[in-house]
Amino acid sequence: MCKIIIAVNKQWRRFIWRNKKDKKKISWFLDIFKLQLLLLLLLVAAAAYYFAGGYAQTISELKDDADLLVAKSSVDTFRKGETGLVYDAGGKLLKAYKGEKDAYYIKYADIPEIVEKTFVAVEDQKFYRHKGVDYLAIIRATIAMLRNGEVTQGGSTITQQLARTIYLSMDRTWERKMEEIFIARNLEDKYTKTQIMEFYLNNIYFGNGYYGIQAAAQGYFSKSIDKLDLSQVVFLCAIPNNPSLYDPVHHKKNTLSRRDRMLTTMYEQGVISAAAAREAKEEKIKLKRKKGIEKNDYVETYVNYCAIRALMKQQGFTFQHYFDSAKEEKKYNKEYKKLYRECESSLYTSGYRIYTSINMQQQDKLQAAIDTGLEGFQDVNEEGVYKLQGAGVTIDNTTGYVTAIVGGRTQHFEGYTLNRAYQSFRQPGSAIKPLLVYTPMLERGYTPDTVVMDEPITDGPSNSDGVYEGAITIRHAVKKSKNTIAWKLFDELSPVTGLSYLKAMNFTKIDPEDERLPAALGGFTIGVSPVEMAAGFASLQNDGCYREPTCIIKIEDTKGDLIYTSETDEEKGQRKKEEAEGTRIYKSNAARMMTNLLETVMHEGTARGLSLGDMPSAGKTGTTNDNKDGWFAGYTRYFTTSVWVGYDQPAELPGLTGSTYPGNIWHNYMLSIHENMTPMSFIPYIEQKQVDMDFHE
Repeated sequence: MCKIIIAVNKQWRRFIWRNKKDKKKISWFLDIFKLQLLLLLLLVAAAAYYFAGGYAQTISELKDDADLLVAKSSVDTFRKGETGLVYDAGGKLLKAYKGEKDAYYIKYADIPEIVEKTFVAVEDQKFYRHKGVDYLAIIRATIAMLRNGEVTQGGSTITQQLARTIYLSMDRTWERKMEEIFIARNLEDKYTKTQIMEFYLNNIYFGNGYYGIQAAAQGYFSKSIDKLDLSQVVFLCAIPNNPSLYDPVHHKKNTLSRRDRMLTTMYEQGVISAAAAREAKEEKIKLKRKKGIEKNDYVETYVNYCAIRALMKQQGFTFQHYFDSAKEEKKYNKEYKKLYRECESSLYTSGYRIYTSINMQQQDKLQAAIDTGLEGFQDVNEEGVYKLQGAGVTIDNTTGYVTAIVGGRTQHFEGYTLNRAYQSFRQPGSAIKPLLVYTPMLERGYTPDTVVMDEPITDGPSNSDGVYEGAITIRHAVKKSKNTIAWKLFDELSPVTGLSYLKAMNFTKIDPEDERLPAALGGFTIGVSPVEMAAGFASLQNDGCYREPTCIIKIEDTKGDLIYTSETDEEKGQRKKEEAEGTRIYKSNAARMMTNLLETVMHEGTARGLSLGDMPSAGKTGTTNDNKDGWFAGYTRYFTTSVWVGYDQPAELPGLTGSTYPGNIWHNYMLSIHENMTPMSFIPYIEQKQVDMDFHE
């Protein structure tokens, strides 16, 4: 009986198992069918969207454009770059952007074999096998982008990079990418691989105005490319991947790191031996730059900076200085650097006509005032640069444009590019008080006649002269630059609120650590630049409205078509209405009261003796602890100028205050540019009910 039961049980289990397997098979086939049906529906929907949405027509037009561009091309297309021109406010030529392609074009037969092998190994291993496009690489890059949320690897072949460099704009759109693909395929059909490699190596950008491998070799080593060894060649080949990040002049360590990674890749691919890779990595690279190549003109560096940012703005880039997270900031910086590099590159190839607000007469006078004011200090550092430096910026108060910018004392030698007027950030001392403390408090009911108490503060600052005068007015406090009053008012206002005014005026280096009371006296973690100070004080004169400082009026292409403009249609040279009026930072009456207080500073206060005679002027001195930085920022109805004096490496300078070297430079310069101008008074403020404050309460 037991045997019968066991046998029946086995048969039952087999029956159940077979049914389960059959059900699984049916379920699996159903899943596959559903998936195929879904994919078919998606394909049909995509096709319908492609045609109905106009994408088919757009892509067809892009292909036609690509066909025409390449059909019209010749070898000469890849030899010449358009020369860009820059003009000053009077229409006089300031400089020309020329990539030096013609002078340094090198034939394929003269290009060292290792140069070609390096780029193929690192940039496009399938160069000799594909027809212009590596579709698998594009798919990998797309998947990586979707996975990481950003572009982490490239998908462009050498031919695509050539197409982008020669023909395409900097727009980051799918249309541009499609046209790039079409152009690359056409280039492969029309030209041989050796021709494409020749075109590529003569057109890629190596930073600092060098286009092509020969120009780079001459520019960085003062040698022909065939005279360089393996380490030097790979060092140069490391640059084009990101000419800003791997700039040999300013980021040499980055260039060397990428060189070493490339040498490792070349060894792994059998291009070079292990011994050659090791020897090349150990070699120390010493640049020998050609004279005259380094940009050491302060106007030129600032024009470059402003023009690049104007082109970025035209591309729709939104500038940002403060972030909610480190991740957000990292992503922004990566996008900024990439687009900045692309726009910088276009300056040397696109033939732009750049019209600026630079007034060369003012420029020469500001440079002369700084040079003369500091001529008694001849000490230099190890690089031969003057230790004591000065910088200054002038803004036209009618337009808001920068008309003169000096980033240091005059020196003529190779390798000096620092423009302190917009690239250096230093402690502003008391010069920051009107922007950070006093004008915000004048908005909140205080007046020049409000009475405050000047007295010692426990754990607070002392006054620079060590004198405490008891009950005084705001006017007297500003006139004497009383630290105690600025500290107390800032405490009432709150550091966060006070700093928000600076952030609204694009002061770029405000640190979270600055949200404390010492900021009232200019005690910042990093500091401010002369350009920022000039724009801030110009906002006071402009009835409390801030205008972003720039020297670019408009940019045109070679045909005269407008690429970028900040001027109105009605009057050449005037900024667009919204830019001309600016962004309101302070209430008008508060700004006018502050100007009136700063007039008192010029006649009776810390700037006494620096006024401009019959020409009404307003200004503020600034001196940091131990006399390390001296500032003077002031204005008339016509112009605003800020001046900084100090050492590049902060050090004490006995006798340095805002009213000495900076003040004298400001005074002499402003007198010269206002010569024969009709005196203009500032707009008076409206009297209002004063608020007295008792700090003892």
